[in-house]
Amino acid sequence: MSNEPLQPTARQVTMTLAAIAATAATPRPSGETLAQQSNRTSLGILQRLADSSLATQGTWTLQWVGLSVDNANMAYLAANTDGSNEFAVVIRGTVGNVADLLEDLGVGTMVPFTAVESPPRPVPVSVSKGAMEAFTQVIAMEPGGVSLVQALAGVLRQARPDPTVYVTGHSLGGCIATMVAPYLQAQTWPGTTPRFALHTFAAPSAGGPDFASYVDSVDWVANERCFNVWDLVPQAWTDLDCARENYYPDPPGPAANLEVKGVISAIAGLPGPNVYAQPGDAFSLNHDYKGGAYDPSVVKKSLEDFMGQVAFQHANSTYLGLLGTPDIPPGPVVTTISPGAGAEGTTITITGSGFGTGTVVDFGTVPCPRFSVNDDGTEITAHAPRGVGVVAVRVTTDLGTSPAVPFGQFAYGGPAPVVVTGISPDSGSAGTPVTITGVNFSSGVPCTPPPKVYFGDVAARPVQFTPPAQIVVPAPGHSGVGKPSTVNVSVFANGYSSPATPANEFTYKKLASDQRL
Repeated sequence: MSNEPLQPTARQVTMTLAAIAATAATPRPSGETLAQQSNRTSLGILQRLADSSLATQGTWTLQWVGLSVDNANMAYLAANTDGSNEFAVVIRGTVGNVADLLEDLGVGTMVPFTAVESPPRPVPVSVSKGAMEAFTQVIAMEPGGVSLVQALAGVLRQARPDPTVYVTGHSLGGCIATMVAPYLQAQTWPGTTPRFALHTFAAPSAGGPDFASYVDSVDWVANERCFNVWDLVPQAWTDLDCARENYYPDPPGPAANLEVKGVISAIAGLPGPNVYAQPGDAFSLNHDYKGGAYDPSVVKKSLEDFMGQVAFQHANSTYLGLLGTPDIPPGPVVTTISPGAGAEGTTITITGSGFGTGTVVDFGTVPCPRFSVNDDGTEITAHAPRGVGVVAVRVTTDLGTSPAVPFGQFAYGGPAPVVVTGISPDSGSAGTPVTITGVNFSSGVPCTPPPKVYFGDVAARPVQFTPPAQIVVPAPGHSGVGKPSTVNVSVFANGYSSPATPANEFTYKKLASDQRL
């Protein structure tokens, strides 16, 4: 038996390439120009492609990167140097949350997709206006005066006969790939005849049944649509209504409440009378839910948990896990800052991970010029720049920008932000004693009013406060029939209302109103 490692499959490689496209898919940090952002994106992709521990095995090299002015769309071209004569056109996926993705696709209006038809058909195939706009941006991008088509033509001139070109993307990237791939297939390539393969992951539909039939009629090496059956996004725009009734098995959930059903109904209605269809050979990555991949931290019956589970099921890392291939290492992450309040010049310790090459620090929209990073990239010592108000402290490197987090807020002039870190128990009935822990519940100033506690929109009394970070209250009565049984527990202190997170959700048990949710 050979001890040689198994070669990664085409699906594993193309999904990894698609996940790499998310590198630097973050807001431009303060003071960074578009050219600098493009360069940072290129450096990050180069670093990812050189990682031999990934399914791409360090053999792919970057040939071209295009980034739209508004950072909404990005694509790159890569070549495999292992002798396989393979190339890849990779379209970046979603930037932002899943709901934003679905609402921004402009699916209520369809337009003709004539980019590949000469002469045009009597009745052109149709795609959504939003998808067409994204496709146009990708094809029109010309970094250094070179478009995607020109860059691909350049590398194909140097290729051996019969090269294979993969066109791939995850999420919105997969949606746009279904348009870019037939467009590239329709071009005339000097000196060679490339074979094209289309691999999409988690892609919503770009167009109608006529568009799907057209894509499927093209001669492909492969034409695969890969999806996680518990991912809501690939159901757009063919069967989003499926999510309104027991989409996630309960237990463990999350089950859809009235709020979830309302949001899903609103999103499902966006196409209006337009009918959508998915091209490609469907390939399901899984079937079982309870024995498969789900996020146990977001399984309660609330809109926040439902959308949190949707985001988890849609994530690049979940798809890579379902394919049995290594995940892409994360970009920078801020976990805490200390202190959380002060004035200009205050020395701040930023704790987290991934503070590596190209590190810059922002306090809100203001760049921080004075900082240093420790050797293992887990701590930054910074001096607060000039500023005002409460701002998120974020770190950017070649691999992206850290998300804003509750413990990463800095308040100029104080007091420090209030954050709930946990509640115990997290379920019960009216009168159940609930212990709330967190930070900055007290300003330390004598005669400061004690903190207030709310379960949803209902005040909890009496409040037993043990400074500085513990509160015990009896759960108040539920706010009424038709209201969610899972509510956010918030603390109001020092002018702050604590942010809602999965750590501060409380579920009322055995409510008569639950039967109506």
